[in-house]
Amino acid sequence: MGGIGKTTLAQLVYKDNRVKEHFDLQSWVCVSDDFDVFGVTKTVLESVTSSTCDIKDLNLLQVKLQQKLMGKKFLLVLDDVWNENYADWEILSNPFKIGAPGSIVIVTTRSCNVASIMNALPIDRLKPLVEGDCWSLFAKYAFHDDEFDLSKGGLANSPHAHYGNHTQIFIAACII
Repeated sequence: MGGIGKTTLAQLVYKDNRVKEHFDLQSWVCVSDDFDVFGVTKTVLESVTSSTCDIKDLNLLQVKLQQKLMGKKFLLVLDDVWNENYADWEILSNPFKIGAPGSIVIVTTRSCNVASIMNALPIDRLKPLVEGDCWSLFAKYAFHDDEFDLSKGGLANSPHAHYGNHTQIFIAACII
């Protein structure tokens, strides 16, 4: 299901300072439905090296990426993966097998098939927030209100009532 926070959750993990301190290297790649092993590999390498790469051969590209990952503990996020081709994943993942113990690849996807193909364990299926949790989360970040209580009448009886129905429409969209 789209829009339930898979990418946002991965971003929170990726940007957390404790996580940054734990890994030697970090890379974020938005894959989307245009899954190209060469392109994704090149993007990971460029992210890891912070420089552009002119290599045109997939094998040479993967050897270079392996050299950069060898012995390093890395965090790689592959965001919004749609490709369900096992062979593509096997080719893409070859350079990742050389990292230090504790290296992690996080994959966000709408497809349980993708997670299954990638041998992801465990598979965490996010569920949409219930209305009360959605309101509380919204109030916390929009109004900096950690004590918003939907049971006391929601927005209508809150100090933020002047925001009116526009906020309720936004929250309704968040719940869907």
